[in-house]
Formats: sequence, C-alpha cells, structure tokens
Amino acid sequence: MITVGDPKAGHTVKVYEDPRCPFCKKFEDGGAQALVKPVADGKVKVEYTIASFLDDNLGGSGSVNAANALRASVEAGRFPQFHAAVFANQAEEETEDAYTPAFLLKIADKVDGLRGAAFDKAVTNGTYKKWVGEAMEAFTADGVQGTPTVFIDGKKAGGGGNALYEQAAFAKELKAAGIS
Repeated sequence: MITVGDPKAGHTVKVYEDPRCPFCKKFEDGGAQALVKPVADGKVKVEYTIASFLDDNLGGSGSVNAANALRASVEAGRFPQFHAAVFANQAEEETEDAYTPAFLLKIADKVDGLRGAAFDKAVTNGTYKKWVGEAMEAFTADGVQGTPTVFIDGKKAGGGGNALYEQAAFAKELKAAGIS
C-alpha cells in the first residue's frame, strides 16, 4: 500500500487500481480530481493498492512493470506526480502491453526530479517485484473483484452511475462522508 497525504488525516480513501485498467484512468481523470484539495488540506489520506491482475488476464507484464516503477517513485518522493503521468500515458487499448521498463523511464522523464540512478535501476531490474506480489496478495485478501474499487472511510464508493468517473459526483460522495 502507498499512502498519499497526511498519515494522521481524519479520513481515509482506499483506492485499488491496475495500471493497465482503462476505468482506472477514467477515475484518475475524473472522480479522483475531487481528492486533490482535501489531500492538500490534510483532511484525507489516500491509500493505494496497486494490483497487477490484468497481466494474467491479458498477457504481458505491463501491470507488474508499472506497479514496480510506481513503487520506485515512492523512494524518489515523486509518487503522486508519476502516478498521474503513468495513467496519462496509458495505452489506448488495455490489451496493448505498453508499460515496458523503457517506456516507463520515458514517462518518468516528464516528472521533475524523478530520474536518477536508483530509480532507473529499480525500474529496469524490477527491484520491487516482491512488493508487487504482496500488493496483489493484499488486493485479493481484501476481497476486491475489479478495478477501480474505492472505499471512503471503509464504505464502498461509486455505487451509482458515474460517481467514480465525474469529479462533481465523486465530490458529492466525499462530502456525504464529511470530506470537503
């Protein structure tokens, strides 16, 4: 799990995502934008569980490669920026296994202060493969069936319609949970 925001924040939003999932990109482009201000204000922390099940479903290793690189970006102190960049550069088709180490390093070029010997080596060598496996185990253990899955203070979010995919709709769900 990767935590963004003040670890002592009064509210917790848990996000389960697979880097190759097009609906996760839709969430990041839409509903997730409603989290930016509450996280910056210290009202909420976001706990990400980065899954990699789409590699098994579709073939390839793009989800594992991307999850490994996302974990490496934590060490560099650039996870939120790199996370946004990874989803912004997602392949048009989830069946396309685009997240190669070389492509992930190219994406990292767009994030100030991310590229360096340790990050580059971790992405190229799969340094965090064990962590990636543990994240997938946590995903399964939490009983999550698909991505994106979002919980606001333990309650599943986005039950109706496009709540996860539209900023205003997700902001309403956050507000109903006491987060604004």
